Amino acid sequence: MARTRQAAIEEAGRAMQRYQRSVQSFDDAVGRALGLGPADMRCLDILSEGPRTAGELSAATGLRPAATTALIDRLVVKGFVVRRPSESDRRQVLVAMTEEGARRTWDAYGPMVTEGQQAFESFTIAELDRMRDLLDGVTELTDRHRARVDVETRSAAPRHTS
Repeated sequence: MARTRQAAIEEAGRAMQRYQRSVQSFDDAVGRALGLGPADMRCLDILSEGPRTAGELSAATGLRPAATTALIDRLVVKGFVVRRPSESDRRQVLVAMTEEGARRTWDAYGPMVTEGQQAFESFTIAELDRMRDLLDGVTELTDRHRARVDVETRSAAPRHTS
């Protein structure tokens, strides 16, 4: 009996779940090795793409502003990040990875990145573009549903009155 399209979709979904669990487990192991928690690791992941404002980090990590400030303070003390004025707007403060922070995270992730790039050698540019589009699409889907859950969580939270 031929495999159905629905069966193929479900198998791909299960493979994606296994991949997500594997990535999360690896990130957790790196976090333990670096003495960092999951939110700290998400912040460094975001900063690996370049400096961000505290507000951008708050939005990207899903943390409230006060928790984001505490997270940044922890990462500053541990030598992973610095605060610096923006070159384009001196009133704005950016958070950036330090050379030490970039080196320490690359020491953990670099070997996997280098080896992982070899896995793509047999793919055509068109196949890689299609994979990128798929990943961008499921990222947008996940972000949209994270926002939905955040809204539902906030609306269900008990209100404290004095």
